[in-house]
Amino acid sequence: MALIGSAVRRISSLRPPLSPLCRTTSRAYSSEPTKEKSVPYETTLKQQDGTSSGPTKPLPRSADAVVIGGGSLGCQTIYHLAKMGMTNVVLLERDRLTAGTTWHTAGLLWQLRPSDVEVELLAHTRNVISRDLEEETGLHTGWIQNGGLFIASNKQRLDEYKRLMSLGKVYGIESHVLSPAETKDLYPLMNVDDLYGTLYVPKDGTMDPAGTCTTLTRAASARGATVIENCPVTGIQVKSDDLGVKRVKAVETAHGTIETPCVVNCAGVWATKLGEMAGVKVPLIAMHHAYVVTERIEGIQNMPNVRDHDASVYLRLQGDALSVGGYEQNPIFWDEVSDKFAFSLFDLDWDVFMQHIEGAINRVPVLEQTGIKSTVCGPESFTADHKPLMGEAPEVRGYFLGCGFNSAGMMLGGGCGRELAHWIIHGRPERDMYGYDIRRFHHSLTDNNRWIRERSHESYAKNYSVVFPFDEPLASRNMRRDPFHQVLTEKGCVFQERHGWERPGWFNKDGPAPVKDYDYYGAYDTPKNVNYKYNELLGKEYTFDFPPHHNVIKSECLTCRNGVAVFNMSYFGKFYLTGPDAKKAADWLFTADVNKKPGSTVYTCMLNKRGGSEADLTVSRLEPGAANLPLAPESNGDAYYLAIGGGVAEHNWNHISTVLQDQGFHCQLTDHSEDMGMISIQGPKSRVVLQEVLDTDLSNEAFPFSSHKVVNAAGHQVRAMRLSFVGEMGWELHIPKDSCIPVYNAVMAAGAKYGIINSGYRAIDSLSIEKGYRHWHADLRPDDTPLEAGLAFTCKLKSSIPFQGRDILEKQKKDGLKRKIVCFTIDEKVPMFGLEAIFRNGVPVGHLRRSDYGFFIDKTIGYGYIRNPNGGVVNAEFIKSGEFTLERMGVTYKAKAHIKTPFDPENKRVKGIYD
Repeated sequence: MALIGSAVRRISSLRPPLSPLCRTTSRAYSSEPTKEKSVPYETTLKQQDGTSSGPTKPLPRSADAVVIGGGSLGCQTIYHLAKMGMTNVVLLERDRLTAGTTWHTAGLLWQLRPSDVEVELLAHTRNVISRDLEEETGLHTGWIQNGGLFIASNKQRLDEYKRLMSLGKVYGIESHVLSPAETKDLYPLMNVDDLYGTLYVPKDGTMDPAGTCTTLTRAASARGATVIENCPVTGIQVKSDDLGVKRVKAVETAHGTIETPCVVNCAGVWATKLGEMAGVKVPLIAMHHAYVVTERIEGIQNMPNVRDHDASVYLRLQGDALSVGGYEQNPIFWDEVSDKFAFSLFDLDWDVFMQHIEGAINRVPVLEQTGIKSTVCGPESFTADHKPLMGEAPEVRGYFLGCGFNSAGMMLGGGCGRELAHWIIHGRPERDMYGYDIRRFHHSLTDNNRWIRERSHESYAKNYSVVFPFDEPLASRNMRRDPFHQVLTEKGCVFQERHGWERPGWFNKDGPAPVKDYDYYGAYDTPKNVNYKYNELLGKEYTFDFPPHHNVIKSECLTCRNGVAVFNMSYFGKFYLTGPDAKKAADWLFTADVNKKPGSTVYTCMLNKRGGSEADLTVSRLEPGAANLPLAPESNGDAYYLAIGGGVAEHNWNHISTVLQDQGFHCQLTDHSEDMGMISIQGPKSRVVLQEVLDTDLSNEAFPFSSHKVVNAAGHQVRAMRLSFVGEMGWELHIPKDSCIPVYNAVMAAGAKYGIINSGYRAIDSLSIEKGYRHWHADLRPDDTPLEAGLAFTCKLKSSIPFQGRDILEKQKKDGLKRKIVCFTIDEKVPMFGLEAIFRNGVPVGHLRRSDYGFFIDKTIGYGYIRNPNGGVVNAEFIKSGEFTLERMGVTYKAKAHIKTPFDPENKRVKGIYD
C-alpha cells in the first residue's frame, strides 16, 4: 500500500518542484505506488470465469430499433424507448452490460450546469435513478444523495457558482452559498484557508453503474424489450431508396442478422468503428481518464462530493473513503482502440495524474497520510466541444448517435436517453438538443483528425475552467476563412470561431492580433506560443463584469447607429432551392409566404412537426433563367436563394434535406456558401456611401426594404439585398469570392469621408438585441414556436397554404400562449449574459435566454420566456400587471418589461426614415 504523500514525493524527485498547494512534510514513506487496479464498487457485471458462451438470448429476425452498446446510454435509451411504447426493440452488447467504460465511471451527479437544457436533462436522470426505477422494479439502483460542494478559490469562480444558483431557483434546485467558516462546519476535514466561498447543493449525489444499468434493462425487458449480451456487431447493412437516400436496413452479428430501419450507436469509445460500418462519421477520440481510491478515512462518512475546479480535482465519497480524480492538461490519447478491451483498465501514469493528488491534499490534508487502495484508469470518449454526439447522422437515415459523453454518460444518461428515444419515435427531441446534435458540426470537420484531436484536447483540458460568456477556442483555428480574412486581420480584427469559420468579433485599435497554431497549452513537448496577442485579449475577456474593450464595442455600435459600418457576414450559409417541386417545397418548409414576385426577400422560420423553430432565415425569390453562378442558378421555374446564419448552416441544410426526403419533393438544394463572400453596410449614411459604388438607384421607391437585385459594384456583379440585422437602413452585398476585395475596397473608399468603420459580431449582438431581433439558438430554439417568440408576423396563418407545424400553431393561437418571450431592461449599469432568473411578483417565472448592453438606449437588455405559475395564459395583461425583477449572481434588480422593443418600435429606421 502506498501513502498519497509518498507518491507525491516520489514524483517530486523526478520532475520540477511541486506547487506550494501540495503541503508535504519531511517524513519518509514507501515510494512504491499501488499496483492494484480495481473499481470501488461492490458489484460489477463481469463474468467471473472470463469466458463467453455466445449470445445470452436468441436474436429476433427483425426489430423496430437496435441499440448497440450496453453502457449507460444504451440502457437508458432502450428503457425510454420501451417506456414510450416502442417495445419491439433490441439492445446488443458485445460483452456484458457496462463492460466498456460505464463500469469504471465515478458516477457523480451534479444538478447545476451553465445551461438550462442540461439542468433539465440532469433533473430527469436524477428522477429516473432515485425514484422511477425503484417504483417500477422494486430494486434499488445504488443512488446515494450525499450532496455536492463546489469550491471557489477566487471571486470569479464564486460569481460563476452564483450564476448557477440563480438559474437553479427557476427549476426549484436548492443551493446555498457558504462562507469558508460555514464550509468548515459542513466538511470538518476540509482546508478552508484559501477559500473564497463554496456552493452547496444538498440533493446532488452518486450513482452505481452496475446497479443502474441492471435495473434499467430489467425495467425495459418487463415492457417487452430484448437485451442480448455477448453479441458483437460485425456489420450494418445500408440500402438506397428510390430517391437515392441511404437508409439503415439491418444489423449483422456472427450469430445472425436483425432487419431494422433504425440503429442507435451507443458504443462509447468504440462508436467510431461502428460508424465506419455504415459510412457514418463519428467525431470523437479516446483518452485515458483516471481516479484513485483511498483507504479508509476517519470522519469522511456522509460528506458531500467535492468539485475543486481551480485545482482541477474532484473528491467523490466512497463509503468511508474517497475517489480522487480530475482533468489534466496533458491527457493520454488511446489511439489504438481494441475491440477486446472489456472490464479492463490501464496502468496509471503517475506523472500525468500527480497534479490531482496535489490539489486533493491541499483541499483535504488528511489525504497526505492516507493510503491508496487502488487505481482506476480507463478509456473515455471525448469530443471537440465536450458535448455528446446525438441525433440522426447526416449520412444515413435511421442511423442515430448516442455517444461521446465526455465522462458524463451516467450523469446525462437519463435525460439524453429520453430525448434520444423521442427523437427516434417522433423525429425530433422534446427539448432543444441542438448543442448535442451531430448536425451542429460542419461535414468538412467531422472527419478532420487535426480538428478532432486538437479541439477535444482543449475541451478536456478546460473542462474545469470558468465558463465565461465570450470565451473562444484556441485549438484548430483558421479551418475556414473567407476572402476578407487577411485584410481584416491587418485592420485589427479579433476573430471568433463558428462552425469552423473565422468571423469578425470586434476590432482592436492596437493593431493585428492573429490566431496562431494550437500549442496544446505546452503539453506533449509542444513549444508554448509566446507574445500571443490574441490569447492575451481573450484573457482580458475572462470576467463577469464589462470587458476592458466595452467602449470599443460601444464605438462600433454607435457609429452604426449614427453613421455607417461594414460587417463581414461571409460565413453565412448560401443555398439555392430549385427543381420542379421547388414551390411546393418552399410553401411547406417556410412559415412565411415566400412566393411573392421575383426580387422579393422574406424573413421566415422553418418549423418541426411540433411547431418548434428549427431555423430563421431570409428567402429571396429569383427570376428564372440561365445559370450565372454563384449569383444565380439555372432555373426554368421557381428558384429561391436562402441566406442562413453560418453557425447553424449545417443544421439548416440537414433539416431541409430531411423534409424534402420525407415529403418526396423533387428538388435540388445546392450549397454555394464558400463561393461567395457577404458584407453588410448598415447605418443612416449607408445609402450615400453605396450610391457611389452601385450602379442602381437606392431610393426607397426604386429599392425598397426586403428586396434584392443583381447590380454592378465597382465593375463587379453582386447581389444586393436591402435588409438589416441591426435595425438600421442598409444593404447586404453577396459577392463572388474573386470580387470580394475589389468591392470591399470600393465601399471603404467611398465611405471614408463619412467615417465608415469595420464592425464585428459583438456589435451585431448588441445592436440586434436592442432592436429586438432574434438569434436562433439563443432566444429562438427548436422548443420555441414563432408565436411564443413574438414572430407571428412570419407565419402565413391568414392564408390557406399548409406548412409544417401549422396545425400546432393554429391550436396554440386558439388556446392562448402558456409561455411568451418578453423584453426586459434594468437601470443599473451591470452586465447580464443570459441565465439570470426572472421573477414576477417574487415568484420565479423563467430565465433570460440572451442579454447584452444596448448602447443607444444605454441600458442592459435581456430577453426571456416567461410562464404563468398558475398554468394560465401569458398575455399582454399578465405582463403589464406584474412587477418584475431579475436575479444576477444572487443579487436582485428591478426590471421593466416591454411589450414592444424600446428601440425604434415603429420600425422607421430600416425603412430609411430618420426624424
